Amino acid sequence: MQIVKLTVLALGLLGSLAWAGDLPKMTLHKSPHCGCCDKYVDYLRANGLEVEVLVESNMGAVRQRLGVPAEQASCHTATLGGYVVEGHVPVASLEKLIQQQPDLVGISLPGMPASSPGMGAAQAGSLAIMTLPRQGDATLFNRE
Repeated sequence: MQIVKLTVLALGLLGSLAWAGDLPKMTLHKSPHCGCCDKYVDYLRANGLEVEVLVESNMGAVRQRLGVPAEQASCHTATLGGYVVEGHVPVASLEKLIQQQPDLVGISLPGMPASSPGMGAAQAGSLAIMTLPRQGDATLFNRE
């Protein structure tokens, strides 16, 4: 276990993971009627992630079970390596989450920003990825 942590630390010092294929499998929960969720899944798969999609009739119940507060909600909720990922979070933030292993429930990109993956053209610096803390208020996790 110590060698793995040192390897991840070394990779963190060198920059982000070489490709998203290094990330664990993601399970994504989505409404049956959401097309942007499908586009986000296409984006993730194009970036090397393995994604299992579960169609849910009650996304509110999924978010509540996984600990996502209403103010952090988006259109889909995922799990990745023991973390919750809410919304159209870019791959670089997923890599950072898995590399750093912070003591969080997960991360969120609240709402459905037009410049997020699966929603439209990227605009550098326009996305504020927030923490889903175990206690206390959300803080900025990453800006993309």
